[in-house]
Amino acid sequence: MAFRRRTKSYPLFSQEFVIHNHADIGFCLVLCVLIGLMFEVTAKTAFLFILPQYNVSVPTADSETVHYHYGPKDLVTILFYIFITIILHAVVQEYILDKISKRLHLSKVKHSKFNESGQLVVFHLSSVIWCFYVVVTEGYLTNPRSLWEDYPHVYLPFQVKFFYLCQLAYWLHALPELYFQKVRKEEIPRQLQYICLYLVHIAGAYLLNLSRLGLILLLLQYSTEFLFHMARLFYFADENNEKLFNAWAAVFGVTRLFILTLAVLAIGFGLARMENQAFDPEKGNFNTLLCRLCVLLLVCAAQAWLMWRFIHSQLRHWREYWNEQSAKRRVPAAPRLPARLIKRESGYHENGVVKAENGTSPRTKKLKSP
Repeated sequence: MAFRRRTKSYPLFSQEFVIHNHADIGFCLVLCVLIGLMFEVTAKTAFLFILPQYNVSVPTADSETVHYHYGPKDLVTILFYIFITIILHAVVQEYILDKISKRLHLSKVKHSKFNESGQLVVFHLSSVIWCFYVVVTEGYLTNPRSLWEDYPHVYLPFQVKFFYLCQLAYWLHALPELYFQKVRKEEIPRQLQYICLYLVHIAGAYLLNLSRLGLILLLLQYSTEFLFHMARLFYFADENNEKLFNAWAAVFGVTRLFILTLAVLAIGFGLARMENQAFDPEKGNFNTLLCRLCVLLLVCAAQAWLMWRFIHSQLRHWREYWNEQSAKRRVPAAPRLPARLIKRESGYHENGVVKAENGTSPRTKKLKSP
């Protein structure tokens, strides 16, 4: 990993060199962009990487507020924050996870899952706190009707747009990290599934101007995922600690129900009652029957797939548990060996020698033949 003292050197720009120094390379690129802010000639280009673009002044009752909408230049900003995320990934891995995993002495399979859960715990915790702050300050929790009122939500506050750009940057950075972290081939399909699932939902909410609904759904999903990966970390530390898994199992089903309810309420009922239902991509309006059905179908299919995987996993764990219990019952108890009957000679023992009761030796004396 990056920032680590190494005794072995690799050929420049070889495969191993890139894998072991990818965070250092990303840090150099980020540093070049930051240095570009110091010069007037390159400052305007550097701001394309650092700050969200497409700001618009929207008049309000008191004054004007600055809002943002999306565009092609967002890809440049997302690219910059991909490198930022790679650096943070390496810092968490180097200074937190590697030190903990050395004390636990995990196997290769558990070590890989421990690193995965450790990274996701940090990400989900920070995302839950950030998302909750945005939702509360923007008033989406206190006013649920704001999830579909005034659609399309083309103009976004700074913190909402920046949150979506960072979310896309994180899940896009997870794709090359599969190569940099040398993830086992058996684990790649599973990780690709949930990475692509997050990318499709986050990008869909961002591009279809459903950012308010997307924030609420991400808050619910990230809270559940944080609990799951935290339970996995505690399990790796102590295999007898499975209480958090039981709590996660209870929360998982409730979260799926809330997500489906909110999606149907906002898209199926809220947007369906809006007057403006014309397909107009230039104005950001996608409120048509076909678009609503596609979005609802995607959300319902994703939740059904997650629920099916959850049920399948729980059944497999219960089956393994009952097999272990039945195997323990089938093992016969070890038969008790009968106590050996020790035939003791008459008399008593004194210093290892058998004595007769009258003090004479109990052994019969041999008579000498004349």
